[in-house]
Amino acid sequence: NVANVTPIFKKGSRGDPGNYRPVSVTSVLGKLVKTIVKNKIVRHVEEHNLLDKGQHGFCKGKSCLTNLLQFFEGVNKHADKGDPVDIVYLDFQKAFDKVPHQRLLCKLHGHGIRGKVLSWIENWLKDRKQRVGINGKFSDWRGVTSGVPQGSVLGPILFNLFINDLEKGVNSEVVKFADDTKLFRIVKTEADCEGLQEDLTKLSDWATKWQMKFNVDKCKVMHIGKNNPNYTYSMMGANLATTNQERDLGVIVDSSLKTSTQSAA
Repeated sequence: NVANVTPIFKKGSRGDPGNYRPVSVTSVLGKLVKTIVKNKIVRHVEEHNLLDKGQHGFCKGKSCLTNLLQFFEGVNKHADKGDPVDIVYLDFQKAFDKVPHQRLLCKLHGHGIRGKVLSWIENWLKDRKQRVGINGKFSDWRGVTSGVPQGSVLGPILFNLFINDLEKGVNSEVVKFADDTKLFRIVKTEADCEGLQEDLTKLSDWATKWQMKFNVDKCKVMHIGKNNPNYTYSMMGANLATTNQERDLGVIVDSSLKTSTQSAA
């Protein structure tokens, strides 16, 4: 159970290793077996309607477009009435790579994935090795002690199930595309702002409990509306930066809710 990992540049400085997404390339036979396992899991998830409605990543009938439609419909519902809205764009730190294996197995069991399928996944997670390849040059093989491989057959569905309860108990609306997560809330009163802050604290607590981490420096707040109180939010003891323009699933969104497919300045 081995994989070659190719670093794919995301955005930011090319000199920062954190700005690359590690994509795993596995054998054809391995992909075939994992596809069989994935199909069993997906069938179970769909039959029991297990995935949260806010998750649009790697889900049948959903896409980046459905994610953005749900998001804009939710925000415009308030903005069209002249009510202020605050949006928080969250950033997980190496989300797929940090998933702790035992906690993932616990989550899968909780979603009713048991027996031979769960045992196979446990063995697959236990025996993984990978090496990094760039321009035909490879590193030494290393054992993998956490994470689900990006670019793999099983990675997306396992990750979706792992973060499926992320927004449990959160009152703001949450919209996800795999690990790309944003939440928003009407903020007419100070109590509304405090409610959004409470939700951010709940998300931070979830991350701590499940050994995940938000990259607080990259989490951004966008204030919408002329009467917006411009409340300052925080996570993990640090204030979140504000932004007037954010790239969201390939679309540039600004604080006037105009969109563009051009690169952000």
